[in-house]
Amino acid sequence: MMTYQEILDQAKGCIGEYCKACPVCNGRACRNQLPGPGSKGIGDTAMRNFDKWQEIRVNMDTLCENREPDMTLELFGKTFLYPFFAGPVGAVQLHYGQKYTDLTYNDMMLRTCNECGIAAFTGDGKDPSVVEQSAKAIAEVGGQGIPTIKPWNLETIREKMTLCKEAGCFALAMDIDAAGLPFLKGMTPPAGSKSVEQLREIAEMAGVPFIVKGIMTVKGAKKAKEAGAAAIIVSNHGGRVLDQCAATAEVLPEIVDAMQGSGMKILVDGGIRSGTDIFKALAIGADGVLIARPFVTAAYGGGAEGIKLYIKKLAGELADTMSMCGAGSLAEITRDMIRMR
Repeated sequence: MMTYQEILDQAKGCIGEYCKACPVCNGRACRNQLPGPGSKGIGDTAMRNFDKWQEIRVNMDTLCENREPDMTLELFGKTFLYPFFAGPVGAVQLHYGQKYTDLTYNDMMLRTCNECGIAAFTGDGKDPSVVEQSAKAIAEVGGQGIPTIKPWNLETIREKMTLCKEAGCFALAMDIDAAGLPFLKGMTPPAGSKSVEQLREIAEMAGVPFIVKGIMTVKGAKKAKEAGAAAIIVSNHGGRVLDQCAATAEVLPEIVDAMQGSGMKILVDGGIRSGTDIFKALAIGADGVLIARPFVTAAYGGGAEGIKLYIKKLAGELADTMSMCGAGSLAEITRDMIRMR
C-alpha cells in the first residue's frame, strides 16, 4: 500500500510543468498559470479559498455516545458512502501532462470512485472529444457519474447533453463560472454567461436533475432556483477565473441561510483539502462537497490505488472529526460545532 507522500513524490515526475504536486494544494506554487491548475490573474482567489477554510475551527466535544459515524449521503435517489465527490477536470493532457487522456483519466476516476462508494464529475473542453470520451466512460459505469458541460452556445450544449443523457448519467451539471475562461471569450456563436431564461431552457434540456456550478451570491442562488436547478455548487471555479473574488467559505453561510426550505441541494468546492474541511462545509449547511485538484495528483501519482488512498484519507479524517465533535451522522453535524470569525 502506497503512502500519500509516495503518491505526491511519484506525481512530481509525470504531472507536467504547471502543477507542483504540493503537500498541501493551496494555490500558491501554481498561481498565474494558464493552461494548468493556476489562474488567469494573480491567483489570489485560489489562495483565499484555501485560507478561509483554515480560519474556521472545529469545536471538540467528546461528552457524547461513542459510536461509528455514519457518513452516508443521499442525493437524487442515490446513496453514497461519503458526502464528497471528485470534481470535474477536462483537457488533462493540456493542464496536467501526458500520462492520461481524458478517456483514460475519466474512465479510471469514474470506476475507482464508484468502487469506493462515491461519484465523480467529469469535465469539458474545447476539443469535442473531451465530452464524447467522458460520456463513454460514464456509460461504462452504468451512469454513475455527473458530466459537467461548459456554457457554450445553446446548440453546442444540446449536442453535448444528448451524448451525456444517452450515456445514462443520473444528473447533469454546468459550470457557469467557466464563462470567465479565456477560450470561451469571443466565440461564434457566443458562449459564456447565461440569462435565467436561457438557463431554464438548458435545465429542461437536461432531462435529469440539473446542477449549476459557479454560484457565489444569494442572488445567483435564487436565479438558479428560478431557472429550475435541482442543486447548486457554490464555486468560483477554483479561483481560476476572477481575482479579488470572495472565498467559497465566506459566501456559503449566507447562501445556505437564504435557500433554507427551498428544496434545492447545495454543494460547495474551492480549497477544501481534508476531511476536517469537509466537516466545516457540512456544519455550515452544505449537503456535500467537491474536491478536484488533489484527485488529479492522486491519479497521476498512484493511479487507481492513489485515488482509493485519497478517498480513504478524506473519509478517515471526516470520521475522526465527527467523532471528536459529537456527530454520529451527517444530519447531526450542526453549525454550533464550528467556530467562525
